[in-house]
Amino acid sequence: MTKKYTGESLLIFITIIWGATFVIIKGALTDISPMLFIAVRFSISGLLLLPFFLPSVLHSSKETIKDGLILGVIYFLGFASQTIGLQYTTATKSAFITGTFVLFTPIFQLLFEKKIPAKSNLIGIFFVVIGLIFLSSKGNNALEVFSEIGKGFNIGDLFTLVCAIFFAMYLVYLDIVSKKHDYKPLVLIQISLTGILGIFSSLFVLAAGFQTVKLSVNSTLIFAIFYTAIFATIFASSVQTKYQKIVSPTKAGIILSFEPIFSSIFAFFILNEKISNLVALGGALIFTGLLATEIFEKLNIFSNEKAS
Repeated sequence: MTKKYTGESLLIFITIIWGATFVIIKGALTDISPMLFIAVRFSISGLLLLPFFLPSVLHSSKETIKDGLILGVIYFLGFASQTIGLQYTTATKSAFITGTFVLFTPIFQLLFEKKIPAKSNLIGIFFVVIGLIFLSSKGNNALEVFSEIGKGFNIGDLFTLVCAIFFAMYLVYLDIVSKKHDYKPLVLIQISLTGILGIFSSLFVLAAGFQTVKLSVNSTLIFAIFYTAIFATIFASSVQTKYQKIVSPTKAGIILSFEPIFSSIFAFFILNEKISNLVALGGALIFTGLLATEIFEKLNIFSNEKAS
């Protein structure tokens, strides 16, 4: 029980860390191309982890390496689509849309694990979905919320929605493989592969002429790379990979759906963005979803199994 709450608490902590990345990366993208940022961020993380985690990779089975590579591809696709999306949408919208991965988590859980989520989790997701609708709508009041959904949806929002699908897939696949393998080789392989794929993607974008590679080194960019490489990548990925096995994917999805809340708070203090009443209401609904899931699970209400 203690391990379960330790895992959930750490997931909340890394959600705070990730919440800040939207504002930080958005600022960095004025000085660096998205794929180049991915390449630098994850290459640095992989190199820093190499001396500590390489022995575990060398002693790993073929199955561990294969699962790490699969995780790495999904991981890269999620972060690549999110970072590209950030170039064309706001940090706040990016965080809100990324949070919709909670919608896709039960779908992949059903497809990959043949596991039907508990009714208590579905009730929690319902509150989260309504909360995200309030958060992402352009309406000025509760009556305009649903009529304003989808207005102003741009290419950046589309890329971010794709990223939400990949993150949901990653979350569920991680739940499967983290129970079978040591977390160290999985972390090093997925982070290193993401950096390598970022390098090749940057070269491909440059060679194909899709975009000019942009790089202007300054203190803002250096801080963004340092923060995302150390805290948002090495620390957060290690914690998630190690503790994911003791937290259900749906519960983890609900916890991580707090990311847009923390992002809006950082945006308020750093970018001076105002938090509207609808944003506050959306946050309250998301918190209600998390709380309801926890209480119903404890009391064995709306669970898939009968109490013994």
